Amino acid sequence: MRYDGLRVLVLEKEDRVGAHQTGHNSGVIHSGIYYAPGSLKARLCVQGSRALYAYCEEHGIATERCGKVVVATDERDLSRLDEIHARARANGVEKVTLLGEDELREVEPEVRGIRALHSPATGIVDFRLVAASLAKEIVDLGGAIRLRTAVHGMSRSGDRGVRLTTVAGPVESGVVITCAGLYSDRLARMTGGPVSPRIVPFRGRYHALEPEASGLVRGLVYPVPDPSFPFLGVHFTKQISGEVWTGPNAVLALAREGYRGLDVSARDVWETLSYSGFRTLARRYWRAGLAEMHGDLSRRTFVRALQRLVPSVRPEQLARTHAGVRAQALASDGRLLDDFWFDRADRVLHLRNAPSPAATSSLALASEVIGAAEEFLADD
Repeated sequence: MRYDGLRVLVLEKEDRVGAHQTGHNSGVIHSGIYYAPGSLKARLCVQGSRALYAYCEEHGIATERCGKVVVATDERDLSRLDEIHARARANGVEKVTLLGEDELREVEPEVRGIRALHSPATGIVDFRLVAASLAKEIVDLGGAIRLRTAVHGMSRSGDRGVRLTTVAGPVESGVVITCAGLYSDRLARMTGGPVSPRIVPFRGRYHALEPEASGLVRGLVYPVPDPSFPFLGVHFTKQISGEVWTGPNAVLALAREGYRGLDVSARDVWETLSYSGFRTLARRYWRAGLAEMHGDLSRRTFVRALQRLVPSVRPEQLARTHAGVRAQALASDGRLLDDFWFDRADRVLHLRNAPSPAATSSLALASEVIGAAEEFLADD
């Protein structure tokens, strides 16, 4: 749309779009309350959520601004809750307020906490429908999408081109943009990118509540994040379908597409365990990691974590389970990279780290990607 006459080809290794992170995420349209002011995440999440609501309205995709509460359950949470509130205000998130116990009960009658942050602009959508709509637009505008076309290599082709080696044969292109999620580091290394950051996969398991228990929450209910662990903790997430999901936990996956505990890839395991960044991370968070593993194996432990937020939830109300895998970029010193991250090569731009809220931010992030590739596209 920005470059008249530009031919666009999307290469997708699966038989459909949105098969991995996009199709397994929580369906939340984040408002931007958590992210460090001035970061790409903060700016693009706020811009992206507004753009996404507008896009969905234009294309007839159902959304709901069901709202979100971040709940402090004891005194230790209060200073962290105040920090999140300050970040939300600095990021320009609309109508964020702090609630006392009685006010929290008015918003979420079954939730218990001593204080909460309320973000009414947070909402829900089925991101699979968003991805399908975007794919249709690409084709309608004259672009093409090739499914079942994994990329195995990239090299220069002449002075102003890139040659892609794929399972369906070679592809020549003037400019390449990679947004490969769980495999973003491998594609970056095809063009000489550094080993760091490396993608380490973490599996998160969700349990759906039985239909009769779905009224326990009206919207999204989260704990105050634990600073000793780099994930948000188990929470309640209403779905656009009306279901309520609980979770996810966060355990190391033994395969980049390891949606089940028994899914193992020798290559993926070796890349994780041999990486100095992962060993440093494991030493730093081993206690929290063991607790997450215990919660993954023990329904009782999982439910106890939920009962800190909603005391009335019971183990028998947890129904079917499913899982997603998060592509977590990890630096060689053990830092979990929190912001979006780009790598550049000659006529190639790699979006190397796109963690949550990348789905929420996607339309604003797309504009950022095209801006970063401007010098290549302008003379293509």
